[in-house]
Amino acid sequence: MKTMSNVDINAICYELNELLNGARVDKSFQPTKDTVIMRFHVKGTGRIDVVFQAGVRIHTTQYPLDNPKMPPSFPMVLRKHLKGANVISIKQHNFDRVVEIKIKKEKVYTLIIELFSKGNIILLDEEDNIIIPLKRKQWSDRDISSKKEYKFPPKRGINPLELKKEELNEVFKESSTDLIRTLARSGLGGVYSEEIVLRSGIDKKASASKLSDDEIKNIYNIILDIFDPLKDHNISPNIVLKDQNISESSISEKISSNINKPKEDVLPLELKLYEDNNEYKKEHFGTFNEAADEFFSKRVKNEIKGVQESIWAKKVGKYEKRLKIQNETLEGFKKTIEISKEKGDLLYAYYSQIENLLNVIQNARAKEYSWKEIAKTLKDAKKSGMDEAQILESMDKLGNLILDINGKMISIDSKITIPENAEVYYEKAKKAKRKIEGALIAIKNTEKQLKKMEDKRDIAMENVMLPQKRVKKKLNWYEKLRWFVSSDNFLVIGGRDANTNEAVVKKYLDNNDIYLHSDIHGASSVVIKTEGNDVNDNTLKESAIFAASFSSAWSKNYGTQDVYWVNPEQVSKTPESGEFVAKGSFIIRGNRNHIRGVNLKIAVGIVDYEGKRIMAGPIDALKAHTDNYVVIKPGYTKKEAIAKKILHKINKEDIISLDDVVRVLPSGKCDIVDL
Repeated sequence: MKTMSNVDINAICYELNELLNGARVDKSFQPTKDTVIMRFHVKGTGRIDVVFQAGVRIHTTQYPLDNPKMPPSFPMVLRKHLKGANVISIKQHNFDRVVEIKIKKEKVYTLIIELFSKGNIILLDEEDNIIIPLKRKQWSDRDISSKKEYKFPPKRGINPLELKKEELNEVFKESSTDLIRTLARSGLGGVYSEEIVLRSGIDKKASASKLSDDEIKNIYNIILDIFDPLKDHNISPNIVLKDQNISESSISEKISSNINKPKEDVLPLELKLYEDNNEYKKEHFGTFNEAADEFFSKRVKNEIKGVQESIWAKKVGKYEKRLKIQNETLEGFKKTIEISKEKGDLLYAYYSQIENLLNVIQNARAKEYSWKEIAKTLKDAKKSGMDEAQILESMDKLGNLILDINGKMISIDSKITIPENAEVYYEKAKKAKRKIEGALIAIKNTEKQLKKMEDKRDIAMENVMLPQKRVKKKLNWYEKLRWFVSSDNFLVIGGRDANTNEAVVKKYLDNNDIYLHSDIHGASSVVIKTEGNDVNDNTLKESAIFAASFSSAWSKNYGTQDVYWVNPEQVSKTPESGEFVAKGSFIIRGNRNHIRGVNLKIAVGIVDYEGKRIMAGPIDALKAHTDNYVVIKPGYTKKEAIAKKILHKINKEDIISLDDVVRVLPSGKCDIVDL
């Protein structure tokens, strides 16, 4: 699996430092064992998510991963110390696969991301003591444990951005291996070592210590040339993919087998290694963060799907294995019936011969011959050609015989009659026949269970929440607020917070409009945009439901709430003498028109209003504009979990994202109402 090289990290750190310097840290999440997502707020840009995967990658991401319902301790400690802090700097340590993020709150913290080996993520205090590591590790010279002083790993390899020719001479002089291994082990990695060898024209298997001064000088100049764009930050982020339509034979004709190239890669630089356009497809990006996100997120999707497929394969396989065993058992019963019946019939078919043989044995026993003596006598009789003895295969010391009749080995007891022996076989066949009935019932039940599990698997795999790209959409003015379109086509808007409550009244409340507010502290200012038209009771009722649902009554899990409406001239920001009106609050003067006991229940669906978009509002309003909606009420399920269920139900045309659903839901927990 591709992991970020020293060169990748250098390019990423520069971009992250430019993007996040001064950014505010929001929440941290840990969606998988080795992966942490840290959310930042950048002034003028908004939310930025950065993924840290220990030992693999670090970059901004537009592909949010599912977060566990119960967050692990590591991200909770990050939240405790870093939430609300500001980023001071992001840099690469010594051109190594180590990233340092300095973050200031009351104190200065350092977040270390180690991307070598299996990697680690470590939070340090201002004295560089470890507060908490993602993984505890211990070596002879390093102890990654809480309260221990953090020590960077020993410097490894060369820094191509500060390389001196004398340093390169020393690297080759002390090498005991070939050119390509020497370059790779010096910290340049496999791909860049191959690029250097390709440009130099030197055999990569040549002994590094025997290179001439001219060859070393040539390699030195090539290294400077390759990595020079990093110094000026003039990079060319790209993803390269091997064209699967090109046959291996045609590739081998064009390319020397002396060069090893991966089938796919993400790079901040242009490499001659991939210049053959017929062999590789290349896609360029504006930033290396974008390129890395597309490259690694694609792999994460495949990994998530692979894990889920493996889990369901085990569940389904359990029933498949059981069904196979049951079918084999059924076939065994059928075979037992066939063979047992045939053996019973053969005893009657050879009745006289078997009877004569049994008589001989019984007469011998009457004369007090031992079973051993009888067996020897019968063996001698068989050799002498006695007809009855020809069907005898063997006899044990208890008088049990093995008969060979037409190639069938039949066991009988010489102490009982032929019909009694035959009945033993017929009874065995009957018993197997009775077992067949039970086996068929068991097989039918298992087939039902298997079908049920396969159906569950198919549904589960359809609903596997693969990371979907979070694209920041351009919102219409009303989408930045709470909004819905009534069943009579009136646009109704409401504030999302104190700032937008102010905007709803000061910017959007016109003279002919109607103002509504839930009769509880912590509610949206709601406005019916009448456009000069008369508003009927339906729209008033729907707007009241909207006002009640988008108030603190929802998070308090109320079933109903009172709402009132007034005319615009009754809404004022001017307080009485000695009073203070908080931001987002208003003074209502005059009589209020109350709508009592409004039910808190809304619908969420996709409507066609100036284009297809998600809308949350009263059930009647959604019914009037779409058949594709889900009804919710105050409940006990977190918004993110409900949002996922809603997304699966209504996103049939794949036009909305999880963030879109979360944005329109009321504040507080919800439950879906089964209609």
